[in-house]
Amino acid sequence: MFKIAVIVGSLRRESINRRFAQALAKLAEGELEFEHVELGDLPMYNDDLWPNPPAAVTRLKQSVEAADAVLFVTPEYNRSIPALIKNTIDWGSRPRGENSWAGKPVGIVGTSGGAIGTAVAQSHLRYVVTVCGMSLMPQPEVYFVNKPGLITDSFEVSDEKSREFLAGYVTKFSAWIAQHAKKA
Repeated sequence: MFKIAVIVGSLRRESINRRFAQALAKLAEGELEFEHVELGDLPMYNDDLWPNPPAAVTRLKQSVEAADAVLFVTPEYNRSIPALIKNTIDWGSRPRGENSWAGKPVGIVGTSGGAIGTAVAQSHLRYVVTVCGMSLMPQPEVYFVNKPGLITDSFEVSDEKSREFLAGYVTKFSAWIAQHAKKA
């Protein structure tokens, strides 16, 4: 079973993207093991901190390096990615020569209440992850439109068509990881 470092771009306790990540984890049970990476205590990137990096930075890098893959679950803020995700990527890609993201198979998903989901944020994030040397799964793209009751309190996807689509995504993400694991 592959271990997935899950990076949720919202710190809000009731974040719809956190709930979405939990619903994906439930769909992936038995196939993928999701580990949510704690980001709440990660300071803003500051190159001056490398001589004695904060514990949160060390923990982030260790979590990413121990994982077989990374799943970014991004909200869309002002038509782009949240600062939390960019900051997380910046810490993981440094110091020079110690890029924790390099070669990692990566998936990007997100949800919002809007009609285009998180399409613009994901477009920006796709560019950043490839620049950092991650191996981005190109298809399928998941711009999930969140509606009340679509994800239950037990993190089940209540709509059958949506559940089938997301289960298909999980299967394809698992295959993407397996394809890259053979190269390692």
